[in-house]
Amino acid sequence: MTELGGFQDHVARVDLSDGSVDYESVDDEDAKKYIGARGLGVKYVFDQGPDVDPLGPDNLLAFMNGPLTGTQVVMSGRIAVCTKSPLTNTVTDSHHGGWSGARLKWAGFDGLLFEGQSEDPVYAVVEDGEIELRDASHLWGKTVHETRDTLEEEVEGSYGKNLSMMAIGPGGENTVRYACIMNEDDRASGRGGTGAVMGSKGLKAIVIKSTTKMPKPADQETFQKGHQQAMQVIQESDVTAPNEGGLSLYGTNVLMNLTEEMDGLPTRNGKFTSTHSEGEENPEGRQIDSENVSGENVRENILVDEPTCHSCPVACKKEVEVQVHHKGEDMNVRMESYEYESAWALGPNSMNDDRDKIAAMIDRCNAMGIDTIDAGNTMAMAMEATEKGYLDEGLDWGDADTMIDMIERIAQREEGDDLADLLAKGAGRAASELGDPEMSLDVKGQTMAAYDPRSMKGMAIGYATSNRGACHLRGYTPAAEILGIPEKAEPTEWKGKGELCATFQDLHAISDSFDICKFNAFAEGIEEYVLQYNGMTGLDVTEDDLLEAGERVYNLERYYNNLVGFDGDDDSLPARFVKGHPDAIPGKGGSEGSLAELDEMKEEYYEVRGWEDGVVPDEKLEELGIDVGPGTGVSRGGAAASGDD
Repeated sequence: MTELGGFQDHVARVDLSDGSVDYESVDDEDAKKYIGARGLGVKYVFDQGPDVDPLGPDNLLAFMNGPLTGTQVVMSGRIAVCTKSPLTNTVTDSHHGGWSGARLKWAGFDGLLFEGQSEDPVYAVVEDGEIELRDASHLWGKTVHETRDTLEEEVEGSYGKNLSMMAIGPGGENTVRYACIMNEDDRASGRGGTGAVMGSKGLKAIVIKSTTKMPKPADQETFQKGHQQAMQVIQESDVTAPNEGGLSLYGTNVLMNLTEEMDGLPTRNGKFTSTHSEGEENPEGRQIDSENVSGENVRENILVDEPTCHSCPVACKKEVEVQVHHKGEDMNVRMESYEYESAWALGPNSMNDDRDKIAAMIDRCNAMGIDTIDAGNTMAMAMEATEKGYLDEGLDWGDADTMIDMIERIAQREEGDDLADLLAKGAGRAASELGDPEMSLDVKGQTMAAYDPRSMKGMAIGYATSNRGACHLRGYTPAAEILGIPEKAEPTEWKGKGELCATFQDLHAISDSFDICKFNAFAEGIEEYVLQYNGMTGLDVTEDDLLEAGERVYNLERYYNNLVGFDGDDDSLPARFVKGHPDAIPGKGGSEGSLAELDEMKEEYYEVRGWEDGVVPDEKLEELGIDVGPGTGVSRGGAAASGDD
């Protein structure tokens, strides 16, 4: 057990095969070494062993909050979902904001661990330190939004007052490999296919009922000092200042114009790096313009509300309402929120700049419960495949109406719909089945985000070495390369990016384990982290101690992946970013001729990490105190799963 402040010392372990529930304490040593949320969740998944089928009964699905979740700490409304990914076969963690994490803490839990598979659909109700499973047969097949409305009535509560919900849609039920878990406010644990794992277990939803019971710091004086410092730097930051900073005014989509201006916005399935260059036209012959889907455009034209998460003054969520004419019908769409990554994947990368129809696509992804990034990138891959003649029924560049319908087809995965079934497997598997794997913008099976690795070299090494497949959030180097935080890094320079990436990866492992929003890192630093963590828990860790904990989390994840069968060969990038695209126009997009020097960056990165060709050596495990002895359920060796559907 642990007596650390910020913990409830209470975890539920649920076997869905027989409906049994056991309650256990948090191991004190693990809490100190892995912090909580992502770190502690990955440790639970690690202890379950890597040789599990991601969609089988032995895979563990862990919902975890951290020692700072649900406290006064700014932006502390996050929750981590940790499991083995059906998309990548790596360990993965996927987070969402809103109120679910805080309410889980207030309901008396540090985590919920689900294993086994229910014969009939169930949903879970969490309240006052107890968890109850109820029949969900009537919910199976419903969208996330329909499920939300039904459960609010059944559980007799109110979202925004005493209820939170996390649920899957048809995408998760039908094990789309990039299905996500949504909460009641359209916040997504989007990446890695966590929703498919939840669907494979027959778990439709988790409803948390609680009043506000904010944990008290163990050391009030230290905590208050850290909290005051954090509030000051957040209010002074050009990025996070409430009602003044870029995130507060325009949300994450403030990056659309910024990234395009530095020729860092991938378009046409990553073929080009700018939407203003000669020749980039959609099927109607009209040149697309990313400004049409920018945060500035959204705020001026379709913004209706700016909701926020627990303990967050920034309010980066931009709720929009649009009227869309789709295939002869008028659709009214109101949804939260118009995010940068979603707008890019379903927009410029698919050669589409229809702002309102992109909103309809995001809303449909949320309702169906599939990841917007992988959905958009997978459809962009299908557009390239259509252009190359690989598909009888295909998708044309920028065909927004067909994209809207394809989202639902992918989620429903109906028998006989071969194209939808192919795309439900993800871009990597689909491109391989079509005989041209280089069409997919994936690393380890997960597709990249809206930062071109040819023009931002930090993202090149970041995508390649991310433990959960291509991801901008493992180590967000655009903070330095675009925003100059903590100091400006030249985007197209590769030297030093291995070290920069590793530093960001460790820092984000810390914030994900607290669990607090990454956006506070645009203002806060390690000093504020240490003060608030020590104040809440009662510990007395140093900055070096905390950084080592972040490094320990990252190495544990990498070691898990090594045991599955991953090594340096898997730390790769799509060929078009290191060799060039065969159809690319020389000089197009400014950075087109600057390919990613991946081998050089990997060498630098591995040296900083102390890894041997992407593998964590025994001496590094020992140095970080990562237990690999009896009881871990793992041994060196093994092979990556085939990933076949």
